[in-house]
Amino acid sequence: MQILKSTIIVLSSLLFIQCKNVDTPIVSKTYIDSLLTNYGTPKAITINQENLEFWKNRIQKNGFDIVNEPKYASTLVGRFNLLGDFNDVKTADSILINVEKNFNNKEAGIFLFLASNSILQHHFKKANEYLQKAKSLGIRKSEEYTITFDVDFELGNIKNATENLEKLKLEGGFGYQFRKSKLAHYNGDFEQSIASMKRATEMVVNDAASRNISLSNGADLYTHVGELDNAYSDYKESIKLNSADLHSIMGIGWIALQHDNNDALAEKIFKFVQTKTKSPEPLYKLILVAQHKKDLVAEKKYAKQYESIVTDSIYGSMYTKYLIQLYTQILNNPAKAEILSKAELTNRATPQTYSWYAYSLFANNKIEEANAIYKKYISGKPLEALELYYMGKLMEANKKGYNAEEFYKAANENYYDLSPSIARDLKSKLNE
Repeated sequence: MQILKSTIIVLSSLLFIQCKNVDTPIVSKTYIDSLLTNYGTPKAITINQENLEFWKNRIQKNGFDIVNEPKYASTLVGRFNLLGDFNDVKTADSILINVEKNFNNKEAGIFLFLASNSILQHHFKKANEYLQKAKSLGIRKSEEYTITFDVDFELGNIKNATENLEKLKLEGGFGYQFRKSKLAHYNGDFEQSIASMKRATEMVVNDAASRNISLSNGADLYTHVGELDNAYSDYKESIKLNSADLHSIMGIGWIALQHDNNDALAEKIFKFVQTKTKSPEPLYKLILVAQHKKDLVAEKKYAKQYESIVTDSIYGSMYTKYLIQLYTQILNNPAKAEILSKAELTNRATPQTYSWYAYSLFANNKIEEANAIYKKYISGKPLEALELYYMGKLMEANKKGYNAEEFYKAANENYYDLSPSIARDLKSKLNE
């Protein structure tokens, strides 16, 4: 009897600890207050500005400069990554195109740079064009395998990307492990994805910039699988390396919102980031804060502001994925979602982008067309949480309850990738 009583006490204690862990907030308000109060001007921004001035002053005024102009362009892209002004990317492009033209299109390195810049702008077919020009002029094998993987991966040529990753394996190192993580993520092998990103981080102990990138990406992966304590830890370590890492700061804001249910702290974080960058990303996060609070007026207000910014021609189709969500769920314009998603297929035709198109067709009451797209391009392919949810909605509309539930269950495995409104809807579907 005493043993039974002790066992009950132990089990009750364990249950209490488990419940406490679920309910205990992860994000420390004290940490956030200190981080935001003491932000100042990050060292990375100061160094970038010094480099911009250095390379700009070295550019030859009377002649063509194959060294200093590309360096200046590279530093402009670096400033974009810090401050989010997309004009810096466009200016860098113009500089590089002019340099290449002045050197009779014979500089493979410039074409590689343009290919990377095109990926940054979601111009994936253009990236492939630049890559092929670079290859025709001759590039190192390690460069070829790396950028070819990047281009093929974004275009959805996964077989080719896998083959190039195998070739890159011989080179090993950070670049290989980083891309191995991306491919494993695509294939749904999250354990391998996290393990590879960890190895990438371990390889760059003395390279703060690369370590910052891998830690921040690793934190995203942890968020993806719901290991939020690990995500929070990696985000903080990443910020420690680079206080200008606004992506990681927002990652912490997302944990505060979706796990801690602290919409006030999350809103404070996102509004702070909004003052430090020209990127529209924090504004999108404010839409999600409004969703979490069920504030329909603020949600629509922020959604319209976001739409007005990201539909500017400078961004091209960079924000199509997010606009589709707005048009189908907040702004009530599924016709626009259909147009955007169909246009995206000319840029990259992947199971994910076909899912956006199928869902837009469904939202626009074109279920038979959506079904045809699903059967031909999506069925049996790996999808992310958002696209799994979309296909669950399509199956539900077709009265295929079992299929819908399977999609919903799969989407729920990556619950923290979903917006508050979708997460709520998903919960209600699985609890029916």
